[in-house]
Amino acid sequence: MNRIVVKERDGDVKISRHIYGHFSEHLGRCIYGGYWVGNDPEAAASIPNTRGIRNDVTAALRRIKIPNLRWPGGCFADEYHWRDGIGPREERPRMVNTHWGGVTEDNSFGTHEFLDLCEQLGCEPYICGNVGSGTVQELSQWVEYCNFDGVSPMADLRRKNGRSEPWNVRYWGIGNENWGCGGNMTAEFYADNFRRYAVYARNYGKSSLYKIACGPNSADYHWTKVLMEKAYVKNSGGMLQGLSLHYYTIPGEWTKKGSAVEFDEKKWFETMEKAYVMDELVHKHGAIMDEYDPGKEAGLVVDEWGTWFDVEKGTNPGFLYQQNTLRDALVAGIHFNIFNNYAERIRMANIAQTINVLQSVILTEGTKMICTPTYHVFDMYKVHHDAVKLPVSVDSETVNGIPSVSSSASMDKDGKIHISLTNIDTEREQPVKIELHGYILSPSIQVRGKIVTAEHIQDHNTFAREDNVALKEFTGISLSGQILNAVLPAKSVVTLELA
Repeated sequence: MNRIVVKERDGDVKISRHIYGHFSEHLGRCIYGGYWVGNDPEAAASIPNTRGIRNDVTAALRRIKIPNLRWPGGCFADEYHWRDGIGPREERPRMVNTHWGGVTEDNSFGTHEFLDLCEQLGCEPYICGNVGSGTVQELSQWVEYCNFDGVSPMADLRRKNGRSEPWNVRYWGIGNENWGCGGNMTAEFYADNFRRYAVYARNYGKSSLYKIACGPNSADYHWTKVLMEKAYVKNSGGMLQGLSLHYYTIPGEWTKKGSAVEFDEKKWFETMEKAYVMDELVHKHGAIMDEYDPGKEAGLVVDEWGTWFDVEKGTNPGFLYQQNTLRDALVAGIHFNIFNNYAERIRMANIAQTINVLQSVILTEGTKMICTPTYHVFDMYKVHHDAVKLPVSVDSETVNGIPSVSSSASMDKDGKIHISLTNIDTEREQPVKIELHGYILSPSIQVRGKIVTAEHIQDHNTFAREDNVALKEFTGISLSGQILNAVLPAKSVVTLELA
């Protein structure tokens, strides 16, 4: 039997809605053919859009209350020069996207288009600046262009390009993966560069920047230690407010990850084991941050996470297009439970990537659009946005040496309690006893639930069967005195609501 104890709220630690953020890079068909049809007259004529941005995509993302969107990369960020992407589109210079497929980038989707997208989505923009091949002045002027409301060369240029009011962009990344594709820097060299770039990323008017430093690659704890030593200055108001962490769930070897849809149970459990590594990474990097920042003023920002498999057969290897199965949904549920449980430290997370790339929530094909199993987990977990964290302890049975059940819980502003659970067991349902300490469960309490599961571990949605894996009502719940009993079907993600 699995036992979960949901404890009384410990203060007012909120699960930031920004934990449920997204990442969209100029990579494959994420931007072009994903959001943006404005540079393709034929597509723009056949696909309903608003100023070149697909209406079906924005509607789907608004349904899951997307809180923020990271752009333009990724590796692309450190070769992107923002001034190439403003002004009349027909006059914008072209470039080669050397990181992703060697294709020509026409810069038709730039700062104005991205910030228009964020306004249509009702989300906050998170812009990642160019440290690898850019300059301090370039990043400083980008911030000024976006945020300054007075008279200056950059503000005047923004007005000339059609935007009178500043956007007041709050979230800024100072480079991306500068230990690798962002310049192959050492931790010490990058920390010095971060300090330099951060000084000139100014606050203007209503904007108070949240500056996010390039953090470690997976288990590089030395990088975290150096950044906290050299770049975190308590109450500085000008240095590191967030430290990023990148970790991808990759079964097998980097050069042989396996198919996204053709896999067996062995590969399923290997994937789940790798997904659980996120807990260890967050715990250990968080402990290092605690040495320098015991008050947890700085946030850990997991701004690239998700599954990474071999690309689909017949697609450009540099486009990273992969299907999305029930396996991906379970990985998402495990990650969200980890992020929720570390809400004191984790302030933001961004799945890689939103559309048509890696563990995407949306796939498009011409005029068609479908939502993936991962999308439905985002939909289910949106009840945790800005809710107060409720600590949980989980005593779980194991399968293949891995915990079968993971969980997290919160209380929303209306006093409703939400408990999310995953069961990675592919064959057996898992009965769970849930005790709520400090709460009285009256017989009149309303308990309902949602579930994502499917018949087979490889099940996924296609353009012919778009609801093969969907969000459905969950009824396997009963109340016995002060114990909530749930029977989790095999390979499922569940969220319960107590009202």
